[in-house]
Amino acid sequence: MFIDEARIRIKAGDGGNGCLAFRREKFVPRGGPSGGDGGRGGDVIMESSERHNTLVHFRFNPEYKAERGRHGEGSNKTGREGESIVLKVPVGTIVYDEMTGEVVHDFTRPDEHIVVAHAGRGGRGNARFATSVHQAPREHEDGHPGEERALRLELKLLADVGLVGYPNAGKSTLISRISAARPKIADYPFTTLQPNLGVVMAGEPPKEISFVVADIPGLIEGASQGAGLGTQFLRHIERTRLLAHLVDVSDSSGRPDPVQDYEVITAELANFGAGLDSKPGLVVASKMDVANPDKLAKLKRYCKRKKLDLFPISAVTGEGIEALKWAIAERVEKMRRKSQPDLDHL
Repeated sequence: MFIDEARIRIKAGDGGNGCLAFRREKFVPRGGPSGGDGGRGGDVIMESSERHNTLVHFRFNPEYKAERGRHGEGSNKTGREGESIVLKVPVGTIVYDEMTGEVVHDFTRPDEHIVVAHAGRGGRGNARFATSVHQAPREHEDGHPGEERALRLELKLLADVGLVGYPNAGKSTLISRISAARPKIADYPFTTLQPNLGVVMAGEPPKEISFVVADIPGLIEGASQGAGLGTQFLRHIERTRLLAHLVDVSDSSGRPDPVQDYEVITAELANFGAGLDSKPGLVVASKMDVANPDKLAKLKRYCKRKKLDLFPISAVTGEGIEALKWAIAERVEKMRRKSQPDLDHL
C-alpha cells in the first residue's frame, strides 16, 4: 500500500519530579536535605531512511509518546532519564507543523535526524535549595512537561526523471523495459494507481550514468482540479529534474489528436503550479510498433515548430530505447553538474 500523507501526534517525555528527603542515618547527626533531581524525559526524533518508501506505518499508528523521566530519590539519587523514540521516515518526506503550517524539516538525504519534540527537564530536589541560612529546605520542583505537537507528513518522491502522460500511454511498460521496476501493466486506463520508481543505467563503465525514473499515474484533463486521480500524485514530480512526456501515436487510445494530448497534459501541469510547466522536458512518441503514420507525422511537425526534442520508441520491440536512455542520461548529468556548488575557488 502506497501512502504519501499522514497526520500524527507526538509527545516528548515529561521530566521526573524532584524529591523531598532528609538523611536520617546513624552517626550522621547533621544529615540535612538529600532529595535528588528528577530525570529528563525522552525526546521524539525523526530520521530519514532508505529502507522506507511509504508512510503507511504512520497511517495506522498516529500517536507516539516518549518515556517520562523517573522521579528523584533520597540519598541525592537522580532519577533515570526517559528513553527517546526514533521515528523512521522515507527520504523525501516533508514535516509540517499542523497548527502553524510551517515546515519543520525537509528530509532530502538518508540518515538525517532531527529532534521534533524536546523532552522536559527533571525538577530539582530539595538538596538543591539548601543554603547557609536555609539548611532544611522543603522546596522541590515538579518535572517540566515534554513538548507536544501535531505534525503532518507529506512524501514527495525523489527522482531525476518523471514520466507523465495520459493513462495507457505506455509509461509503465517503458519503466519496466529500462529498469528493474515491475509495475502492473494492463490494457485499461488507470492501471497504475501508485508511483513506481526505477533505477536506469545508461552507457558502459567507466562512463556509465545512473538516474532514477518515476512512473506517475496517468493524468487526464482536469487533473489539477481533482479529475481522475487528481493532484494526488502530481506532487511527486515537483522534485524531478526532467519530465519525459509520453504521447501515444497508435490508434489504441481512441484519442485522434496526439498534439492535443500533449497540450492538455502540459496545461494541467501549469495549472497545478510548483513550476512543473517550466521544467526541462522531452517528448516521447510511444507504441511505434503499432503507430499511426498520420499521428506520428503531426506530432513531429508540432515538435519541430515548438523546438521540442522528440524520441519515437517502442517499449515492446526496443526501438529507440537506447537512444532515449542516453539522451535522458546526458541531460540529467548536465543538470547535476549545474546544481553542484562551484568549488574551484576553494
